[in-house]
Amino acid sequence: MNGQINGHAILENVRRYRGIASLYRQTAAFRPGQSWSLLEQARDWEARALSELETYFATRVDYAAPLAA
Repeated sequence: MNGQINGHAILENVRRYRGIASLYRQTAAFRPGQSWSLLEQARDWEARALSELETYFATRVDYAAPLAA
């Protein structure tokens, strides 16, 4: 059960990080002078989201391995 709770927290982080990245991209559209910096920030938040997803799936594989044996 702890794995499910942790998994939900990870997926919530992914949702939050992608939302932040989206806001940076939207802001970049309206601030051309800062667009490169804002898009770099968006890229950083997307990288965080990807890292969280990798953690989520690695955790799921770790829990599934003993069941498969």
